Amino acid sequence: MISYAEANKIVFEEFSRLKLEAEEVPLLESLNRILAEDVFADVNLPPFNNSAMDGFAIRYSENISRWKVVGEISAGNFSHFDIDAISAVGIMTGGKIPNNCDAVIPIEDVNENEGSIFLKTGVTLKKRNHIRKMGEDLKEGERALKKNTFIKPQHIAIGATCGKSKINVFRKLKIGVLATGDELIPITETPRDDKIRSSNVFTLISLIDQMSMTAIDLGLAKDNQTEIKEKITNGLKQNIDILITTGGISVGKYDLMHEIFSDIGVEKKFWRANIKPGKPVFFGVLTKSNKRALIFGLPGNPVSCFVNFLIFIRNNIEKLYGVESKHVINAELQNDLKKKDNKRHFMRGILSENVDGKRIVTSNFTQSSGNLAETSRANCLMVIEEERRDPKKGELVECIMM
Repeated sequence: MISYAEANKIVFEEFSRLKLEAEEVPLLESLNRILAEDVFADVNLPPFNNSAMDGFAIRYSENISRWKVVGEISAGNFSHFDIDAISAVGIMTGGKIPNNCDAVIPIEDVNENEGSIFLKTGVTLKKRNHIRKMGEDLKEGERALKKNTFIKPQHIAIGATCGKSKINVFRKLKIGVLATGDELIPITETPRDDKIRSSNVFTLISLIDQMSMTAIDLGLAKDNQTEIKEKITNGLKQNIDILITTGGISVGKYDLMHEIFSDIGVEKKFWRANIKPGKPVFFGVLTKSNKRALIFGLPGNPVSCFVNFLIFIRNNIEKLYGVESKHVINAELQNDLKKKDNKRHFMRGILSENVDGKRIVTSNFTQSSGNLAETSRANCLMVIEEERRDPKKGELVECIMM
């Protein structure tokens, strides 16, 4: 049996050998993709000095508090005005500032009377008030978006501002998912006798979709070598990068996946990791015709399956794409936990903030590997390291956000 650290290192080494290619897509189709290039500003942002307020543009003087209004400028409708020390031009938010103006007085800070404005009592006027300077957001040629960014709507916005109608993103990994077991039935059927609905397929596909990778549903297979091999073969024909199976990976009579993986030429990297839940996890590599596919045999227990995906697959996909992970957070434990063995435990918890803004985590779950209902109520996994025993209230623990 291998330690979690050793197992994860092996997995990442194989992930790093996957070939990532870039493809150009329309900007709006890049949402939730991973940027494959740095994006630079092609113009200054903003491209000219403009008003941050509705008000009046003036030449600043600490001795003047009354100005004659000589015209108006709205956004996108600039007109030139000769502005002297006692003149002002009405200006709307976003309007271009005349060259000889260096302050904007908000409209609520003045009184108006017969074409003139008067500074209200108590209002302090400062030079460069309420002016957004040319290039203060981004200067022409400055990097606006960093390669490996997971693209969100705010990144689309800056891409559009930089004139990027098309953008280079990394291709999505294709990940096949197959559930095995005589006990499994489609979720549209009602379980009877010893049958259960196949939830793992939905868990894994939703996790893959959440990462904006391409999930390929290979369906369900009975505990039958011929049927399982056929479904795996069909999946591999779809040029998948990763195959994930669930079930049949332990040591029982009907745990067939070891023999099947061996028969199709999978090179085993490890089987069983010193973790809880999810110990009977298999990882290997299949190479055919210069195409490498990473093979994960995950346990059939729903929580074990879920945990294994987060700790071995999600985190290594993020590393492969160079995406900064936002999933790991330290928090203060709010109750004692029981841990007697030397495994690395991934315990379900609820992470939140207290009134002082401190991150805290609570766990009142049984931690059963078959209890999917408890998993649905949790929002994180608390990492309890191998050497750690019975963590106490007040200790810090690492939390992996679900």
